[in-house]
Formats: sequence, C-alpha cells, structure tokens
Amino acid sequence: MIRAALLALALVATGAEAAPCRQALALGLDVSGSVDAQEYRLQLDGLAAALLHPEVREAFLADPGAPVWLAVYEWSGPSDQRLLQPWTPIDTPATLEGVAGRLAGTLRAKADPSTAIGEALELGRQLLSDRAECPKRVLDLSGDGIANTGRHPRDVKKGLPDWLVVNGLVISSETNDDSFQSRMTTASLGGYYRTYVLHGLGAFLETALGFEDFEAAMVRKLKKELSVLILGSLDPVAPGPWIKTIANPTPWSDR
Repeated sequence: MIRAALLALALVATGAEAAPCRQALALGLDVSGSVDAQEYRLQLDGLAAALLHPEVREAFLADPGAPVWLAVYEWSGPSDQRLLQPWTPIDTPATLEGVAGRLAGTLRAKADPSTAIGEALELGRQLLSDRAECPKRVLDLSGDGIANTGRHPRDVKKGLPDWLVVNGLVISSETNDDSFQSRMTTASLGGYYRTYVLHGLGAFLETALGFEDFEAAMVRKLKKELSVLILGSLDPVAPGPWIKTIANPTPWSDR
C-alpha cells in the first residue's frame, strides 16, 4: 500500500535534520497514455522552468528560515506512481535550481496508460499526511482528462481530511482559440475537476490551453499557492522508485 511504501522510503532517508516550514506543497503530474512524448517533455520542462521564474523563485525564497517543502510525483494507472522529487526544503537558490535540473533531466518510464485520478489523490494525501508539522499542506494535481480506472475520485475525495487543500491544473486538449468547441472542452474538464478533485478552504483551479501553455499556467498557479506564508516545520523523505499502490484494483466498468 502507499503508506507502507512511503515508510520504506523514510527508512533510507539521508538523516537530514528537520527544518521549520511554512508550507508543504506536493505536485502530482498526469503521465497517462493521453500524454505523448512531446507533451511529457513540455510538462516536465515547463514545471522546471516555472520553478525558476523570477516571481516564483522570489516566493519560494521569501523566508529561508521557514522554507516551503516541495515534493513532485508522476501518476497514471491505479498502481503506477513515481516519486520524482522527495520532500526537500527550498531554502536556497541552489536547492531550487537543483530540483529544476532534476526534473528537466527526468526521462519517461513505462507505466500503465490509464488515468487513475483517485489513486493520484490518495498518494498526495499520504505524502502530505507525513508533513504534520507544516500548518499549510497543499496538493497540486495536474491532468488532461477524466478518470477511467481505479477508484472514482469522488469516493477518495469524501475521505480527504479538512487540513488538506487540493488545487487543480487542467490541460485542455484544444488550442488557444475562442471557438465554441474549445470553450466547451475546457469548461467540461474544469467542471469535472471542480466537482471531484478540488478540496479544502481556498482551493482553486488553473487552466492550461494545451501543453504549450503548461509552463505559464504553472507559474500562475505557484504564485497563488505560495502567496500566503505560514510557519511550521517538516521532516524530509528520501527518494524512491515507482510506488505500487493497489495490487488488484476494481475494474472501472464495475464501479
């Protein structure tokens, strides 16, 4: 299960001393079959570039004594999530640049092509549940489609705790135009995320009009998420391989 896997990661942690934090932020990226090789790179490289945007960098480094702790993972099918960046305090420019470089250098790994938003939500909850010393805990879930396998996100959302905030970034499949079809596609996916994904006080949705717009949308999202400073502390978790979650998920057709 997810929690057992994360505890196993903690056992091989580097032993870095715990530091105060003002926020724990986990970013979950959709790498399901609807995301092709070019879009994968636009997403990973876009996130890397967004982290180094001057205003985002300034927000991360606003209080090095109580930094934001950041974790990044990929998700697709019910049993396929990969931790790309373990919990790390963003307390220096070099640390932020290191995270961005690691993401830009990440190569795609083979995974189930289906879209299990429910399991992506659950993994984010598990990651952030171990950051109890951080008074603000936010999950930032990106995706370009609705769930088609695993637990329905509405069922997972019902069990999410009050302390967790889940924001969404939807990636429209349409180009940046004002056509009726484009507006309807974007509105439909946004409505799905608002109903089944967003959770908690102040939760909000950002939209990228195609993967080419992902970087700009992520910049907007990070600036808003990092705008409120709260003090707290946090322990790090070590990196790890693919995290297996559900051994025998219920087929979507049986839901």
